Amino acid sequence: MKIMLSAGEVSGDLHGARIARAILSQAPSTVLVGFGGAEMEDAGVRLFANYESYNVMGVLEVLKNLPRIYRLLNLLTDAMREEKPDLLVLIDYPDFNWRLAKRAKALGIPVFSYIPPSAWAWRKGRAAACAKLAEEFVAIFPHELPVYEAAGANISFVGNPLVDTVKAELPERVARERFAFPEGSHGILLLPGSRRQEIEMLLPDMLQAARRLSVERPETKFYLPVAPGVDESALRAKIDAAGVPVTLTHEARYALMGLMDAAIATSGTVVMEAALMGLPCVVLYRFAPLNYFIGKLLVHIQSFSLPNILLGEPFETELLQDEVTPEAILRETLPLYRGEAHRHEVTAKLAEACRRLGPPGASGRVAEKILAAARRHLSSNGDET
Repeated sequence: MKIMLSAGEVSGDLHGARIARAILSQAPSTVLVGFGGAEMEDAGVRLFANYESYNVMGVLEVLKNLPRIYRLLNLLTDAMREEKPDLLVLIDYPDFNWRLAKRAKALGIPVFSYIPPSAWAWRKGRAAACAKLAEEFVAIFPHELPVYEAAGANISFVGNPLVDTVKAELPERVARERFAFPEGSHGILLLPGSRRQEIEMLLPDMLQAARRLSVERPETKFYLPVAPGVDESALRAKIDAAGVPVTLTHEARYALMGLMDAAIATSGTVVMEAALMGLPCVVLYRFAPLNYFIGKLLVHIQSFSLPNILLGEPFETELLQDEVTPEAILRETLPLYRGEAHRHEVTAKLAEACRRLGPPGASGRVAEKILAAARRHLSSNGDET
């Protein structure tokens, strides 16, 4: 049995790696091929291309890179034609992956969608279009189901893999020694994201807010975990220019989260990871002007932070576009220091949001569904092996 996986970006690569390991654990003879990154390759996926060469975001950026993206699409189409996988598994990365899905369907290869497009938030019509291409969907958040169910999709929620993976890598005592963070210290985590555009747009305001926090709370220590693939020298140059001491770290990110008072974070999966570690965030996002204008026309949601979406209430501060200023970040971060009553209220809500992610073992349950879908295809072709 051969299964092809397609994932782009850091998070998709991690999801793909978890699924690959779960598939091989349950069906060791399965051949895994596809498009992804180093994590998927380490997990046993033979890659046709690495996503790091194609990782772009934003309307203008995508337009400039269209020729390269279409060359990749053609490369993967040729690979499907030659390899004849029994199933194509799309992992997030919607704008590219659903073009690939159309080509797979034309080749008679069934499509399985893991982390489908966010039709609940914008372009609801995508749910119906996707339902015509994929035989089965698995979502990682419960609020994603209704719009797909209304479109007639075979969709389920079997839990979120973050519940299994977000755990402190070190005991607290060892972590305190590792990060030179003795008991009673106060710390703020800076989480600017992994995409270059996000770092350029948000890190300067984070650092200026850190400068102001160091005046208001001079005992504060600042840490910034360096995401894979990020240019550390560029980060250090921005930090030096801001004139605020920030410790760059490379390991035990979750253990570090467990020590901190709060985080100043770019919106994304990392905010949900922080929630699972009981770490409240001031959540930021800023788009390029054209992208923001288009987004305002298309996106109609009350919140963009995952914990807020899960509970249906804005209990965790969100700052969007022009709201992102050093002064606003300072104002919203100060009440999140340990000992503040507001921090206790927020962490209680975070725990409630995390309970909605479901029980442990999600990747294993997704792998079961993927293997069952591939076997159905084999059976329908008269091959039971």
